[in-house]
Amino acid sequence: MATLRTSSDEVNHQLAHEISERLQIAGIQVIEARINNLAYSTEIAGAMLQRQQATAIVAARSKIVEGAVGMVEMALEQLSRKNIVDLDEEKKAAMVSNLLVVLCGDRNAQPIVNTGTLHH
Repeated sequence: MATLRTSSDEVNHQLAHEISERLQIAGIQVIEARINNLAYSTEIAGAMLQRQQATAIVAARSKIVEGAVGMVEMALEQLSRKNIVDLDEEKKAAMVSNLLVVLCGDRNAQPIVNTGTLHH
């Protein structure tokens, strides 16, 4: 699909053709037609900006999640390899969940002091 940004010559040629067809009946010959300035209404411009920002946010979040998953994998691998702690599947799932919340969240993590045992 041709757009002004990527194919302005093609768009201008098509515009000249369309105008020429309509004005031919009046005996007017169109030599050239060009769009020099394109302004969007405030509502359209706002909607386009919002869509552009949403796309950027989704792309950034995707990169954050990709990095977080890699960090979680690395943490699990190192804990297992170095025998630092023995985690069953339930504890691994809880740790993965906690790490992903911390790594993917848009706010700083708040520390929590566990005053109970490891199993409660």
